[in-house]
Amino acid sequence: MKESKTQQIFCGIDLGGTKIEGIVLIKNHDDFEIIERLRVPTEQQKGYKHILDQIGKLVGELEGKGDVQISKLGIGTPGTLDPRTQTLKNSNTVCLNGKRLKEDLEELFGFKVEIANDANCFALAEATMGSVPEQLPSANVVFGVIMGTGVGGGVVVNGRSIHGKHGIGGEWGHNFLDASGGECYCGRKGCVETIISGTALERHYKSLGGNRKTLKEIMEAYEKGNDEYAEQTAERLLGFFGKAIASIINILDPEAIVLGGGVGNIDLLYTEGIERVKQHIFNSTLETSFLKPKLGDSAGVFGAAMLTI
Repeated sequence: MKESKTQQIFCGIDLGGTKIEGIVLIKNHDDFEIIERLRVPTEQQKGYKHILDQIGKLVGELEGKGDVQISKLGIGTPGTLDPRTQTLKNSNTVCLNGKRLKEDLEELFGFKVEIANDANCFALAEATMGSVPEQLPSANVVFGVIMGTGVGGGVVVNGRSIHGKHGIGGEWGHNFLDASGGECYCGRKGCVETIISGTALERHYKSLGGNRKTLKEIMEAYEKGNDEYAEQTAERLLGFFGKAIASIINILDPEAIVLGGGVGNIDLLYTEGIERVKQHIFNSTLETSFLKPKLGDSAGVFGAAMLTI
C-alpha cells in the first residue's frame, strides 16, 4: 500500500514503561482509519539498546502486517526531549534519560522521527481527533490535563503541540501550589502533583486517619456522606483544582480543557470543580469548556501519530 495525494499514512508509537504500542493510520480526506495496531513489551530492565530494538521490531511488524511502508514516525515518551542537548530528560523509564533517542531512532530507521511527552500526545489527540473536534470544532487553543498517578499537561494551538523553549510546555504538574503537598520527586516542594494527583489524594486521606483506600473508594465514601476524611479529601481536591486550573486559564485562556487520567474521571470536577475555578480566574465569567476525553487509553498512540502531520 502506498501513500497518495488523497491517502496519507501516519505511524505513532506510545513508549510506556511496560509496553510499547504502535499504530498505523490512513487519512482519507478528514477521516482516519486504523490499518494496524500492535504491542510489544518494553522490558526496560534490559536497557536502552533493547528498547531501541523493541521499537524497531514493532515498526517492522506494523509495516509487514499492515502492508504499508512507513516513512515518518511520531513517538510519545515518558519524559521530554531537551531542545538544547537533544537528549531525553525527566523520564520515569530511567534508562532513557540522557539518551539521544530521536537521533538514534532516525539513524535506525533512516527517516524523520518526532518526539513529544506523553501528556502532549494526549492533548494533541483529543484536540485533533477526540472530544474537542466532536464538541467544540472551532477551538484554537486546547489544554489537555492528565491527573492520575502524577499530573501532567499539554498545550495545543491550531492543531499543533507547543513544546516550548525548554521542551516543558504544559508541565503544570510541577508548578508550586501549596507547601502542604510536601516534597516532590522532582526535588521541589508543594507541586501540583503532590496535592491533586491520585497518589497524593490517597496519601492525604490516610494521613487524616482513614484506612488505606483507592481514590475511587474515597470518592464513593464522599458520595455516601458518612466519611469525614473522604469529605476533607474531596474538599482538598476541589479547592486546589480550582486554583491550579485557574492559573492555566489566566495564562493561556483556552477554549477547551480536556481532563484525562483517573482523577479526571471524577464527575464532581465538572460541576463543583468548575465553580471553584470561577473563584480564581481573572474574569467575571468562565467560558472555557471542560470536556471528558473521548479516546481513553488510545490517546497517547493517536497523538504520537498526529506529531507527523
